[in-house]
Amino acid sequence: MAKLKLIAFDADDTLWHNERFFRTTEASFAAMLRDHADEDHLSERLLETERRNLARYGYGIKGFVLSMIETAIEVTDGKAPAHLIRQIIDAGHEMMKHPVELMPHAAETVEALRKNYKVILLTKGDLFDQERKIALSGLADMFEAIEIVSDKNIDTYRTFFTRYGEAPASAMMVGNSLKSDVNPAIEAGGWGVYVPQEDLAWAMEHADKLDGHERFREIANLGDLPELVSKL
Repeated sequence: MAKLKLIAFDADDTLWHNERFFRTTEASFAAMLRDHADEDHLSERLLETERRNLARYGYGIKGFVLSMIETAIEVTDGKAPAHLIRQIIDAGHEMMKHPVELMPHAAETVEALRKNYKVILLTKGDLFDQERKIALSGLADMFEAIEIVSDKNIDTYRTFFTRYGEAPASAMMVGNSLKSDVNPAIEAGGWGVYVPQEDLAWAMEHADKLDGHERFREIANLGDLPELVSKL
């Protein structure tokens, strides 16, 4: 077994909270449109629109706002008033100003691991918003490198491992998404550590665990990571 040399961290909902702001905004969106659709139906329509728009807008707040506007137009049969569109845009502006609240143990775990490993931040989403959150997090100087990509899949990890000169078996990805962080890293030959935030998991990030795989691990929170790493 290759010695672990590189540890990469996801950002949103791994190092700091993110999905909770989307949930709050979606609840406000449902209230705006309560005369046109019930909350469950509207949530389904919005998710369908988001899924359709991922290839157009990618991940992040801007794509979410555009999907809310499109959904509002659809459920009102094209009659969504300008003031409603304005409310949706304002909600997006508020999301772009939300504070960065670190997950428990995030800072001390990254600080501890960087002493013995090459520690990288690998996140996806809107470049402007990710740069804002990274700057506000206070963690930026702890990472040897920071990568912001449009998506994370097997090819992303193969390229990532090659770029940092490490064999896949000596690299680890830590994140809250099985679909984007854990499974593709394992399938690319690396380690995948799952830190679940199941009460805030986005529907489009759902995937099955690779239970039983020799390079799959699951921890309750980031505070458990140093001990896990020490035992590999």
